Amino acid sequence: MTQYGTLLRQAVNEPGTTPLIGVHDMHSAAVATQFYDGLFLSGFGLAASHYGLPDIGYIAWPDVISFAQRIRGAFSGVHLLVDIDDGYVDTHVATHVVRQLEAVGTSGVILEDQARPRRCGHVDGKKVLPLEEYLDKLQAVLEARRDLVVVARTDATDEQEILRRAKALAATEADVVLVDGVRSVEAIRAIRETIGDKPLLFNQIGGGKSPRLSLGELGELGVNVAIYSTPCLFAAQDAMQRAMSELRAADGRLPEPRPDATTVASCLALLERTTAA
Repeated sequence: MTQYGTLLRQAVNEPGTTPLIGVHDMHSAAVATQFYDGLFLSGFGLAASHYGLPDIGYIAWPDVISFAQRIRGAFSGVHLLVDIDDGYVDTHVATHVVRQLEAVGTSGVILEDQARPRRCGHVDGKKVLPLEEYLDKLQAVLEARRDLVVVARTDATDEQEILRRAKALAATEADVVLVDGVRSVEAIRAIRETIGDKPLLFNQIGGGKSPRLSLGELGELGVNVAIYSTPCLFAAQDAMQRAMSELRAADGRLPEPRPDATTVASCLALLERTTAA
């Protein structure tokens, strides 16, 4: 049996920064795997694509497991990191979800310390659980996994509280630490110093609070993993809005296909790659 957690753990500990691309459905996963060998099942993307709702706690855990299973079934050779929010409130649910995700071939999960009602990590109004309460939940998840990579995430916003929590997370058996919504390069350096040798994950989201940095720049800062939560989702929204605007302006007449435009043939070719995987 493939040890997907071990493979991701090895990638995380290699020199440089490992990129994981956020996908919101199977089509976006098919596109992303043409360019990268790591995927991130984004809670923001799943909430938008599966429910048509913002990422504020609507996701049901069976939908996450089902999506992860479909991705792994189609793309056996990629890393797959899954956002499990706060573990769906209850510690018992969190450990059950972790076991199920590992059973379907997930490489790793991210568990956050947010309190309900939760928010996207890059918006205002976030609240966090008492640290000890979160650490208890994190410990239960760590004990439930066998090989799965576990990313411990804090959504604290106060500078001193960020560092306090980052240090506490680094002291656990979590594989990686994530401070979401980090606002500056200086903050990344401070977090890197605080957590010592523990691998560090950085989350980039279009229009979010964090600086836009290249993989090379992140590597120089000591960042081991970068997740890109929404490039596929936001690009799809932009493209669909343009297409609908042009179709309406043309009184419903489809445009003449450009040489580089997606057509029936090119879309089917992409999807046939998935069936052959």
